[in-house]
Amino acid sequence: MALVAALVLIVIWGINFSLQKFVFGVVGPGGFLFARYLIMPLCAVALLMWRFGLKFPSLSRRDCWELARLGIAGHFLHMGMVTYGIHWSTAFSSSLILACGPIFTLLILRFLGVERLHRAQIAGVAVAFVGVLIFLSDKLLGGNWRATGGDLFLLVAASLFSWYTVAAKPLIERHGGVVTMAYATLFGSVPVVLFTLSAGLSAPWASVSLVVWASLIWSVTVSAFLGWLVWGWVNSVRGVARTAPLMYLMPPVAGLVAWLFAGEQYTGIKLGGAALTLIGVAIAQFTSRRQTLAREAPAPVD
Repeated sequence: MALVAALVLIVIWGINFSLQKFVFGVVGPGGFLFARYLIMPLCAVALLMWRFGLKFPSLSRRDCWELARLGIAGHFLHMGMVTYGIHWSTAFSSSLILACGPIFTLLILRFLGVERLHRAQIAGVAVAFVGVLIFLSDKLLGGNWRATGGDLFLLVAASLFSWYTVAAKPLIERHGGVVTMAYATLFGSVPVVLFTLSAGLSAPWASVSLVVWASLIWSVTVSAFLGWLVWGWVNSVRGVARTAPLMYLMPPVAGLVAWLFAGEQYTGIKLGGAALTLIGVAIAQFTSRRQTLAREAPAPVD
């Protein structure tokens, strides 16, 4: 059941890139963010009530500040940049660049002194970097600066989510995933709503069709909020090591959907660059995991 749920989620997330671009075309990225972060706090409160009833867990002032910082990085900065990056770029490019997240996580852990980079990991980072350059070469050589800017936005957004993942770990260990996710969402929603207030109020909500409303609500509640809850359950059942490789299916799904329904076209160089990028990320990520497992393995008993 967990494997089936994971595969369904990969398809949902792959479709979501094209779905969001469809919604952006009607209400704009600012309008989408405004609506998203009016809905997301309601989902967070509903999650807390489902888990704790009317008595929400109390937090220390220090943890509140850390969760606020986490919410700003993960929602205001990361999701804001992802939304505008997808709007400026393409669905396939967006999914591929966001798949580079494990590279940034590895570099952050190295910067913090938690993990050393070994030869295979360095090679994987280098291969992924070359793959991204090849993938973006047509935009760079063609002078498509808007799409290139969107891809750069997405690279920064991927690094922010990697920081969010590392910074959230101690909070999850202290309070659990539900509390950390819900409170970070509540704290992060405030600056997003304030920042997108003008765009949200000027969006043509009165003329928005039922299809657009359904797409927006599906993207926010099912793909984003419920999706990550289900993904957390899948990881707890199957383990992160067995589940993480499934994320590499998301760019091919996003690319196929964009080709079928959004008219995206791919050259051989673009597909080759995408494949090289995913290979590099996989080398760096799974080499790191094998070394971690080796370090954590018990010593042999004579």
